[in-house]
Amino acid sequence: MRALVISGGGSKGAYAGGVAQYLIEEDERDYDLFLGTSTGSLLVPHLAAGRIDKLHEVYTSVSQNDIFSVNPFVIRKKGRREFVSIDFINTLWQFIRMKRTFGESKALRRLIRRKFTEEEYHLIKQTKDDVVITVSNLSKNRVEYKSINVCTYDEFCDWIWISCNYIPFMSLATKNGHEYGDGGLGCIVPIREAILRGAKEVDAIVLKSASLDQTKVLGQNPFSLMVSLFGHLLDRMERNDVTIGKLAAKTNDVQLNLYYTPSKLTENSLIFDKKLMTSWWQQGFDYAKFKCEEARSNELREEY
Repeated sequence: MRALVISGGGSKGAYAGGVAQYLIEEDERDYDLFLGTSTGSLLVPHLAAGRIDKLHEVYTSVSQNDIFSVNPFVIRKKGRREFVSIDFINTLWQFIRMKRTFGESKALRRLIRRKFTEEEYHLIKQTKDDVVITVSNLSKNRVEYKSINVCTYDEFCDWIWISCNYIPFMSLATKNGHEYGDGGLGCIVPIREAILRGAKEVDAIVLKSASLDQTKVLGQNPFSLMVSLFGHLLDRMERNDVTIGKLAAKTNDVQLNLYYTPSKLTENSLIFDKKLMTSWWQQGFDYAKFKCEEARSNELREEY
């Protein structure tokens, strides 16, 4: 069984889309199992359904308004770098309404239902072994994996949305009597889960650079500093998930192929910029092409 795993990474999901497009369309890899966390959960249903063109259109046209019904951010640029500060009016409005998060992502929930259709849901169930979404059960302090095979269409759309809710900047969701948030708060790269579900070859797209090639700029106010600190913690978790995945692959004799971003794409993955995301998609496609051609060249050298 071959599995495709896509990590969390917000707007950097456009890069993963480019990598996946090359692997599926050009390298002709046929995946049986798809697992995604956060932005990965948005990608894997469309990839499983073979709707790459539609996925490309979504990821290269989406804006902040398509994600946030209440946007807690103000984006400022300094040179080529982007910085985040708090939108005081929206945040104050959230406090007045006695909400527990700085922003709301109900617009994303509507977008998911518009773009992922019930027809595609049934197509996946008929043609693929499984599509699995990672969510964090904050009430039970545990990670949960939601399979398309045991969910109705409405339930599956809800889990996709919940997996993307980066608390406390996006919506805190309540489902089945429990409160849930972003799957990345528990497992950013679910490689081990793919192996536990029977995968013998895993392609994992990890939406971070293998090494930090520039100095990270910390926030200049408490709000933006919080964003930076969350990013630091998630980076450490991501490294741990990859390490655990490598150990599981070695123990179970699984072929694991890792696809990182060749450089740090953005300071804040909650910034959805159409121009940048179009560029990242192409970068991902080109990087996957380079890596696959390099692997084939190495195999030929070994034969001779």
